Amino acid sequence: MLTDTFHRTAAGRNWRLNLQCRMRALLLLTLFALGMVGAARAADDAFKDEELDQMLAPIALYPDSLLSQILMASTYPADVTAAAAWSKAHPDAKGDAAVKQIENQPWEPAVQSLVAFPQVLVMMAANPGDVQRLGDAFLADPARLMDRVQFMRAKAQQAGNLKANEQQKVTTQTENSKQIIVIEPTQPQTVYVPVYQPTVVYGSWWYPTYPPYYWAPPPYYYPGGAFVAGVVWGAAIVGIHNSLWGGYNWGRGSVDINVNRYNNINVNNRHISNSNNSFKHNPERRQNVPYRDAKSREQFGNKQQAAAGAKDRDAFKGKDGSRDADRARAADALKDRGADPVAGREKLQGVDREKASQAVNKADRGALGAKPEQRAAGADRGATQRDSAASSRSGNRAGNSGGNSGALSGVRDSGASRANASRGQASRGAMSQHSGGGRAGGGRHR
Repeated sequence: MLTDTFHRTAAGRNWRLNLQCRMRALLLLTLFALGMVGAARAADDAFKDEELDQMLAPIALYPDSLLSQILMASTYPADVTAAAAWSKAHPDAKGDAAVKQIENQPWEPAVQSLVAFPQVLVMMAANPGDVQRLGDAFLADPARLMDRVQFMRAKAQQAGNLKANEQQKVTTQTENSKQIIVIEPTQPQTVYVPVYQPTVVYGSWWYPTYPPYYWAPPPYYYPGGAFVAGVVWGAAIVGIHNSLWGGYNWGRGSVDINVNRYNNINVNNRHISNSNNSFKHNPERRQNVPYRDAKSREQFGNKQQAAAGAKDRDAFKGKDGSRDADRARAADALKDRGADPVAGREKLQGVDREKASQAVNKADRGALGAKPEQRAAGADRGATQRDSAASSRSGNRAGNSGGNSGALSGVRDSGASRANASRGQASRGAMSQHSGGGRAGGGRHR
């Protein structure tokens, strides 16, 4: 019997060990599967090189400062749309002077700076999907995006289509053991914005299944322009002193800011210092545009939702500029029709005061012309009316100020009523004596 018990115990122990081993194996398999799914999702979030090259194709050969500000601005698609609409309505506004005209707009400074280059905003507005993807790629991994810019510049240079000329200065430098190609305006205050055929300037396109994007030149800013070696140059944008304040730290893979220029042109925005001179995305200006990848959603999404919630609460409380504007327009419309609400209220109040004054004067005149008995009765009625008015005022005060205040007011008004009643009795007594004395005196004289 002991042997049977031992064997049964050993069998049970082995069964439990086998079950635990199976559970561990299943847990490990589940964790591995979840890890694979997470890695697949991360891979899905990330843009491929061919996608980055595709979206960078129309702008990779822009001057460094202009390109950096386009990338910063593309992270605020809604602001870009608003700025493009303003620029379309003011087609001849450009340079620093244009930026000064919109300094009170709520757009982010990078977006405001592009008003200096209306042809750029026109092209961005014509390709809103491309712009949003560009901003998403920049937020997700700016260093990788900048590496692809350098890759494409090297391609154009190898094809013989990126070189210095009267519009631009092209130099090769080394930063952090990286060889980089820098593009700058030949004259710092005069900027040319090139438009080019990507399939020409870069040579044979290396990703046939991902053809490059092309931003067509707006005719208003490129009148009669013809492509020379795949590039057409529009009219120069002059008067650029502080509008271009962006730049690259190619070796570190970040966008830096020229602090002095930024502060000179962005007088209504918070000033930055030399210790805070790199681009920092502001999710509050992202508005309702969602973030594409998980990293950006985690980093900026909560702040974006908080800003949207605050805006909704302000609108619910009536802190809505559009509502105020509607009220102002309605008031102006009434004034135009000769029906000023404020003046009307004041007029009605004036009429009420005038009627009350006339009534008092009429009552006083009637009292002076009445007989003594009538004046006495009038005094009684006046006292009663004053008591009634005092009670009415007391009731109003009680209704407005609560139970305790109303109780105290009632006590005070009761005292006032007794005082008024005493004055009425005294008045009647005096009138009676005066009336009696007159009759007695008359008798004696008779």
